[in-house]
Amino acid sequence: MITTSRRPATPAAARLRPADLAALASIGLRTRKLRAGLSALGIAIGVAAIVAVLGLAASSSAALLAEIRALGTNLLTVTNGQTLGGATAELPEAAPGMIGRLPGVTAVQDTGTVGNVSAYKSPLIPSIETNGLSVEAATLNLPAVAGTSLAQGRFLNAATAREPVAVLGAVTARLLGFDRIRPGMRIWAGGQWFYVTGILNKDTYVPELDSAVLVGFPAAQKYLHFDGHPSEIYVRTVDTPAATTAVDNLLGAQSSPENPSQVTVSQPSDALTAQADAKGALDTLFLGLGAVALLVGAIGVANIMVISVLERRQEIGLRRALGATRGQIRAQFLAEAILLSLAGGAAGVVTGAAATAIYAHAHGEAVVIPPGAWAGGLAAALLIGAAAGLLPAIRAARLSPTQALWSI
Repeated sequence: MITTSRRPATPAAARLRPADLAALASIGLRTRKLRAGLSALGIAIGVAAIVAVLGLAASSSAALLAEIRALGTNLLTVTNGQTLGGATAELPEAAPGMIGRLPGVTAVQDTGTVGNVSAYKSPLIPSIETNGLSVEAATLNLPAVAGTSLAQGRFLNAATAREPVAVLGAVTARLLGFDRIRPGMRIWAGGQWFYVTGILNKDTYVPELDSAVLVGFPAAQKYLHFDGHPSEIYVRTVDTPAATTAVDNLLGAQSSPENPSQVTVSQPSDALTAQADAKGALDTLFLGLGAVALLVGAIGVANIMVISVLERRQEIGLRRALGATRGQIRAQFLAEAILLSLAGGAAGVVTGAAATAIYAHAHGEAVVIPPGAWAGGLAAALLIGAAAGLLPAIRAARLSPTQALWSI
């Protein structure tokens, strides 16, 4: 009787559960903490840059929209343009009154530039050191229409508008060294003293008022030889887009019927929105830098995983000899790369969110971090980890137990 012997069947490899895989991947990173930390740093910097840029942009945009809603989009400005010969045109003295008759107009205020007059803290200041400050004649309800308010003191009234009295813009007060209103405080303008009764807050819609010295129209004509012609008119309309557009279309002809082409009409809220769009171009630049940092981080992760495969041939051979499949070896190294990238991505999200919060609080803005910023950062880290670890994982899985154990 001839008997045949059978080889014992190879036992099936134990199934590697996700929790076991995560624990196994973390061991490989914990044993090489410094190298893993440096590799994750590139991922963290890239994700932090992306989260911070998107968060800062969203916070600034939210603050800008809130400011526009508070100030309204119904402010229009009329300024004197240029003549055909290139000289500065002149608005008629009656222009504010004519504009006030338009349907849909609720308030009109104006300023007039006083030419060849500069303001100084004292007559001892050299005349060439003007600091770019202008002297403007102003009507009495200008702050409310222009969208600003008083930070200190009082604005011009019917009495002080006829006297050598001035109100300073926010930048003007800072350049002249005034932080508060004190009794007897005065400035030198047009060869005589003007007493200061107020300081304005910064004006978002009309920044030219920030660097101005405002005096009354009668005082400007009496003391500074002002001709009385307005140079900029501020018009508030009924707060609806249709009403604002209708008034906008008529302002040129109504302001200067004889020369409507020499009048410039603008809407400050549009300029503010355009300014925000211009800042968005810089956001794109920083997003590009963040993407470069992510690429560098991906190269670092791929590098550490390749070196890890070379250094851990004994471990790979031993696990294969004990029954680990190629798929399990591949999953182990791929999980290490993904875990390393996710650790860097999480650190980057926290860092970017913290930077956004610090900046927003410093500028008095609400902290807004779009969900797409942190979710996109983590997703990018996940994809980078998978892409960077794929080739090293495949190389590790291809090692046979005999090849891997040769180096023991």
